[in-house]
Amino acid sequence: MKNKITKEIIVPLALVVLAILLMNPFHFWMPDMMVMGMLVALLVLFGIFASFILKEKVFDERDDVNRSLAGRNAFLAGSAILMLGIVIQGYSHKVDSWLVITLIVMIIVKITTRFWNDKNL
Repeated sequence: MKNKITKEIIVPLALVVLAILLMNPFHFWMPDMMVMGMLVALLVLFGIFASFILKEKVFDERDDVNRSLAGRNAFLAGSAILMLGIVIQGYSHKVDSWLVITLIVMIIVKITTRFWNDKNL
């Protein structure tokens, strides 16, 4: 059990660190091969992270509520950051279409999943 929790903490942490390094916050020069390697590592880590989420098992009602709350908070945090990005870029009249598309997809998936769960569960 402890090993599983350790993996579930290390993988997201590595994912966050790698994503931050890809933004190049310290403005150090990165060769193209290094960036490509980091992108591959980021993709692999995201796949492992997604597999943890897909394999989650609900043991009781409290566990179900905790997972639901975590998902709701993650959705709200992600959509709030996207909205902030859209508003900030809107002031400079250069809204990146990826921000808008991501927000729309998040909202559509949230609503679709909610309707599907209400109908089938």
